[in-house]
Amino acid sequence: MNHMRIRAMIVSFAVCLLATMNVNAQKRIVSLNGAVTEIVCALGFEKSLVGVDVTSTYPASMKEVTKVGHNRNISAEPVLALQPDLILATDNFIQPAVIDQFKNVGVKTIQMKQEFSVAGTKKLITDVAAALNVPEKGTALIKQLDKEQKTLHVQSHPKKVLFIYARGAGTMMVAGKETPLDKIIALAGARNAANGFNDFKPLTPEALVTANPDVILMFDDGLKSMGGVDGLLKVQGVAQTNAGKQKKVITMDGQLLTGFGPRVIQAVQELSTKLN
Repeated sequence: MNHMRIRAMIVSFAVCLLATMNVNAQKRIVSLNGAVTEIVCALGFEKSLVGVDVTSTYPASMKEVTKVGHNRNISAEPVLALQPDLILATDNFIQPAVIDQFKNVGVKTIQMKQEFSVAGTKKLITDVAAALNVPEKGTALIKQLDKEQKTLHVQSHPKKVLFIYARGAGTMMVAGKETPLDKIIALAGARNAANGFNDFKPLTPEALVTANPDVILMFDDGLKSMGGVDGLLKVQGVAQTNAGKQKKVITMDGQLLTGFGPRVIQAVQELSTKLN
């Protein structure tokens, strides 16, 4: 009987050891999405990240992690050069041919669906936690998000908000429907002034006149690239909008505003407060 007990204990120990090894097997992780990176860090795997895309700006420690390019134009070589054990990505940006390259060389690659909503964020947390073999940590993080959501106070704003992406006056785009900006504006209780098209399109004076926003929303660094509000007002058509006349321009951190990661409730609350 004692022999059988000892054998059972050994088997039990081996199972636990293998489970632990499985959890810690991913020593070198590359994340190709800012929200995924935030989730990986929130789940306790920050030190396992050896490479991230340029949208991975939070937490601040990601500044020290090797950048492999923007998730819209990732190529396989700089990622594989980091010798990752696991590559995490979403299915909305990375080219299928690049994903095939990762898999063809035997690197475990997991793509997850990213939906720009609070429910989508919770699903992404569940998927990342599953990929890292820590489902219980994912559940805990979602419960934390649930608590934040219960304390969220959003006032309905009749204001029309136009998001302008800028990298100086030479590169300016507006966000239409089915974009993260469109979704976050709606969650904050306002409405997107650019509603006649999907995705992004170049900013034109005609588009500004048609949209006639009450508020212009930009990334912090985007407005800075324009030389501040005064520089933005020099762009043809801006001064003629309701937002331009009242100098109603608000800014937020880019990844916080559009990431739809674990800080999504914080982002909604901040935007709603600034609109109010």
